[in-house]
Amino acid sequence: MDGIMTLHWSPRSPYVRKVMIVAHELGLQDRLHTVRTVVGGTTPHRELMRINPLGKIPTLELEDGSVLYDSPVICEYLDTLHSGPKLFPPAWPERGLALRRLALGDGMLDAALPWLGERFRPADKRSQPHMDLWRSKLVASVDALDREAEALRDGVFSIGHVSIGVALGYLDFRFGELSWRDGHPKLAAWHATFNARPAVRANPPIDDR
Repeated sequence: MDGIMTLHWSPRSPYVRKVMIVAHELGLQDRLHTVRTVVGGTTPHRELMRINPLGKIPTLELEDGSVLYDSPVICEYLDTLHSGPKLFPPAWPERGLALRRLALGDGMLDAALPWLGERFRPADKRSQPHMDLWRSKLVASVDALDREAEALRDGVFSIGHVSIGVALGYLDFRFGELSWRDGHPKLAAWHATFNARPAVRANPPIDDR
């Protein structure tokens, strides 16, 4: 019988959302036992740091006691647990394309999260140059994605699609002033098809604070 794995999880994390979408795409969601784990703020999560010294989520505990982190590693491991089409293509150049898109989507989140954090600081303590830098990276990323929207639409669904779709969804969810759909109709049309996937609908963005 296939074993149950423990996923340190939060519904507010877009990186966790990516893992959950992958698990549903692959039919592995019933093998994940999710444990609510709060790692934000300035207080270290000592229990989590015993198995992941970075104290970050998602962190996956396997049945044999070994531990995997972070989200790209966990997603690739899950992709080894089924016999269907792979989200991580095994051969180049398809693998390189999927990994590049994975890096782009994750990089967008890496820019969006500190931007969000900066917005919560008092106005007189915000670093406008940093906020402008992060925003410029997001705008450039959306422009680049719109240019390859047709390739996203026509290509084989991969981990790159998941990463990009989650990143765009996070911008929708958190940043009303960055209306990335304006001037990017092709990308918006692709993202609508992404949002229609059952695995994506089963894991919507959530803010339960």
